[in-house]
Amino acid sequence: MKPIVWADPAKADVRRIDRDTAMRILTALDLFARTGEGDVKALQGRDELRLRIADYRLFFVNVADALEVRRVLHRREAYR
Repeated sequence: MKPIVWADPAKADVRRIDRDTAMRILTALDLFARTGEGDVKALQGRDELRLRIADYRLFFVNVADALEVRRVLHRREAYR
């Protein structure tokens, strides 16, 4: 399992989300960190990857065998 490192903006993003949705996001992230399963896509023009969880997008990068979570945004805000 890859360790997960949270950037401060990502922590704040998760705190703003309702509890059920936040738990769904954290469960999907844990599954991806353990097995590599999930709807992950490399983004054009950015060095980040995105993990799609329902209406939310989790943006992260692979850094030295760890996942650095940068943002967790609703899809209407994610690509602005």
